[in-house]
Amino acid sequence: MFQSFFLAGFECATGYNVHREWFDQIAITQHDKHVDEDYRRLQEAGLFATREGIRWPCVDVRGRYNFDSILPFLEAGWKHGIEIIWDLFHYGYPNDIDIFSEAFPRRFAEYCHATAEFLRHHQEGPFFFTPVNEPSFFAWSAGDVARFAPHCTGRATDLKIALARAGIQGINAIRSVIPQARIVNVDPICNVVAPADRPDLAAQVDHFNHEAVFESLDMLSGRMLPELGGSREHLDIAGINYYWTNQWEFGRDEHPLSDNDARRISLGDLVRRVFNRYGGDLMITETAHVDGMRPAWLSYVADETKALLLEGVPLRGVCLYPILAMPEWHLPGQWTHMGLWDLDYGEPHLPRKIYTPMLKALKNAQKLHRDKLRCELRKSPDVWIFDALVGVPAHF
Repeated sequence: MFQSFFLAGFECATGYNVHREWFDQIAITQHDKHVDEDYRRLQEAGLFATREGIRWPCVDVRGRYNFDSILPFLEAGWKHGIEIIWDLFHYGYPNDIDIFSEAFPRRFAEYCHATAEFLRHHQEGPFFFTPVNEPSFFAWSAGDVARFAPHCTGRATDLKIALARAGIQGINAIRSVIPQARIVNVDPICNVVAPADRPDLAAQVDHFNHEAVFESLDMLSGRMLPELGGSREHLDIAGINYYWTNQWEFGRDEHPLSDNDARRISLGDLVRRVFNRYGGDLMITETAHVDGMRPAWLSYVADETKALLLEGVPLRGVCLYPILAMPEWHLPGQWTHMGLWDLDYGEPHLPRKIYTPMLKALKNAQKLHRDKLRCELRKSPDVWIFDALVGVPAHF
């Protein structure tokens, strides 16, 4: 589907954090200033596609649009051969919108339509869009624990439904302009376990793992609340966000299971849950670890995804996200090293510094996929194996 199986992702969140302070990760990391160099580095690392953000609050001023801010990204993508998946709503939205109002999905659809029109005239295909990033996480964070605007509690379900309605109408608007557009819907996949002394929670754990965690994707696909207008065509590519923090004991949110906890289930099994539920194309749209765990995590992801591909699961890519170090949303002075490049935040221009152990792990992962899949292709030239190989002949 993309020119490389491993992709990059630039953190592009905007919005108001728990302190009601504005943040813009593209500006903070100076990705907007260094996009040409950043994309050149992707090319050199063999990463030929990326998730990138169009910052809704920055391009939409009371329904009037100015997309000049994304022109440098389009130019850099064309220059360096980088395909782009465009995030359209990554937590931040214009100040004049009531996100719970009936006007919200209409306004979002208008923005999606305008964006598609602009890109149709400024970009050659293929076209990839993520309309609403992580609706489940955003609904919890902004609707239950008041960390992002609109800083509510007790309204996560209302917000999740509002986001699904907006996403469906946004997808319709995109496809009215670009019928062939592919939609990459992105949401976390999580797994919880019952504490050892609480076997009575087994039913609630099962409901979370097999129903609650899928609600947003179920709405988009029409399995839940079909009156919203969702369908399997709206879901399109099911994007899976998975970090080491995505497994925990029920009732102990944000206290992830340790890496060696025997109750953890594998990334492969979590992806299989998604595939068995929806079928169709899948992607791992975000995955990362921090500090010195980055290389081992990437190696683990490579092993798990190789096995999935060899089983015939149509996994179309793995996005290393974020590809750059970033400050914490709610602690902007605290930088987290999660990417292939660390940033020297002591310098005004934030020089990029390659994290060599992760680069070595990436090269090994790329070679692992190439060698194993090439071997399998010789033994059984199935279409799905061929698809996993197509598009990167220069790196074979």
